[in-house]
Amino acid sequence: MSSTTVIQLLSTGPDDTITPASSTVAVGQPRPHLSAEHILAEENVAEHEFPDLSTSRCVIIISILTAIAAMTSMSTGILTVGLPVIADDIGLSGSLLLWPASIFALTSGCSLLLAGAVADVLGNRKIYLTGCVLLMAFVIACGLARTGTELIAFRALQGIAMSLCLPTAVSILTESFPTGKTRNVGFSFLGAGQVLGFSIGLVLGGLLIESVGWRVGYYVCGGVHFVALAIACSVLPEDRKREAITWQRLWKDIDWIGAGIASSCLGMLSYVLAYAPFPRCGIDSETDVHSIVTGSSSSIREPLNASLTTLAAVLVPVFVGWVSRQERLGKPALIPNSLWKIPAFTAVCSMVLISWGVMNSMEFFVSLFYQDVQELSALQASLRFVPGLVVGFCLNVATGLLVHKVPAHYLVIITTFICAGSPLLMALINPKWSYWYAAFWSMVLYPVSADVLFTVSSLVIVDVFPPKTHALAGAVFNTVAQFGTSLGIAIMAVVASNVTRESGNPNKESPAALMEGYRVIFWLAFACMLFSCGIGVVGLRKAGKVGLKRE
Repeated sequence: MSSTTVIQLLSTGPDDTITPASSTVAVGQPRPHLSAEHILAEENVAEHEFPDLSTSRCVIIISILTAIAAMTSMSTGILTVGLPVIADDIGLSGSLLLWPASIFALTSGCSLLLAGAVADVLGNRKIYLTGCVLLMAFVIACGLARTGTELIAFRALQGIAMSLCLPTAVSILTESFPTGKTRNVGFSFLGAGQVLGFSIGLVLGGLLIESVGWRVGYYVCGGVHFVALAIACSVLPEDRKREAITWQRLWKDIDWIGAGIASSCLGMLSYVLAYAPFPRCGIDSETDVHSIVTGSSSSIREPLNASLTTLAAVLVPVFVGWVSRQERLGKPALIPNSLWKIPAFTAVCSMVLISWGVMNSMEFFVSLFYQDVQELSALQASLRFVPGLVVGFCLNVATGLLVHKVPAHYLVIITTFICAGSPLLMALINPKWSYWYAAFWSMVLYPVSADVLFTVSSLVIVDVFPPKTHALAGAVFNTVAQFGTSLGIAIMAVVASNVTRESGNPNKESPAALMEGYRVIFWLAFACMLFSCGIGVVGLRKAGKVGLKRE
């Protein structure tokens, strides 16, 4: 991430400090997407003093947070494009093919809420740096893995380490920068880093697989983590003043029971969504990724999966009842039920769930389309994602600059509607068409919604949580995004599997049979984006502008 790019986005005064953004709103001024009690909670802690940071230090802080997010996403991108080769190299059986990717989402998704709640009590800086150390170690360990079991274990631990970094990065931004342009730009670059890293991983993974090997990609990620960690230790500001940490405070200030219920529910659902839709086909090391789509989805009805789904469903009302009790008694509640009464909060959470599911499903199944239907190499397939990389980065930066000037519902609704064109083009595509006729434009459009929504939803979600619980706010956003990814890919895989299996083509692994399944899920993704657009029209109509500087 270029530091010059960040500098150009931050206006400075003669004393080399950040100049307030032009758009401001006084504390107490109506903000329609917030309820009165949340505005009051914010005003009660409005006396928090922000550190006096020079422009150069602001740039470094944003760049470091962005780089670490990018490297973690990059490691996932390398795994995504290199899965068949990696499976063959380390002897990963077909029945475990998706475990390295899915276990990361499973462990991080289960840990995010608890990590955010703990960080709000212990301090964001120390939790973030701990997560960075663990991330560096486990990313390098993935490159050193010699068996499928080792890779799966290291990816699981990498997911837990990531859960320490994602919510605390959000809180570090909100503790370092007051509301306004600088914070908005920070959020936009944090989102750009995740998108940019994954896209670079796709492209670099393809290049490395056909040259020096996939392991080098993980070593590169680990090296960048080490450099970023060394810089972060010296530039990240100290945590805001907190009460002395005692065992009693640690017990009373964290909703441990709520976190346990939520994590257990998410863990069981994530397991079912990650593994149940895919066949236990028993193929050995020479595994094709398209076997994921051509297998049966009957395993979702297996006793274990059915039991886990039932238990997770039971835990949902249990969690709602528990946090209701906590609110009624004035005790810490993980995600207070009152938040869901705020239309903007409910709308952005729903849209993040859908948009992340569609975006990641598009990346997964479009990659399969290139490799299994058009029969392109991993490198050729990965290079076709470059337009999305460029558009995603530019959109994130532009959103950071415009979000406080343009009403949120205009930004979100328009970009979501435009994004719906990506799966529509893939649903209509003829595999024999030139890349530039339809697939190119689909790649241009597919990140539009999620990249704009990242900044807008981060600002909305942070706004409804009191400042002292912003790590938890970051955890809520990332948990919704992670769960949306798991849910989206699982549903799309089940649909593609069933359509391909029921196709009239006798060879279920042929490009024609596979394309039947892919085409249906592209239509489904198109419908999901239109539905998400409708949610935005209803839920964000009174949201107004977000990210305004308050005086």
